[in-house]
Amino acid sequence: MSIDRETARRVAKLARIAVPEDRLDGLAQEFNAILGFVEQLREVDVEGVEPMVSVTPMRLKRREDVVTDGNQQDAVLANAPDAREGFFAVPKVVE
Repeated sequence: MSIDRETARRVAKLARIAVPEDRLDGLAQEFNAILGFVEQLREVDVEGVEPMVSVTPMRLKRREDVVTDGNQQDAVLANAPDAREGFFAVPKVVE
């Protein structure tokens, strides 16, 4: 696939980037270089390669997944501008 001047103009317009007429040829060349690199990546054999999340092997610390009530009702409601009977009080929004 090759990007010409008109395609570069259209991509710039879609991206809402103002590109002067004299720079469209250079932009098309840059697009072609990027597409060439993508074609190189397609040639790489990745069969059997596991996906990675990081370049260094790391494991996140895990905790047991246990449901609790938190036992922090008073601490949470302490920040509420209006709390009544153990709940947040909010203004009525529907008549």
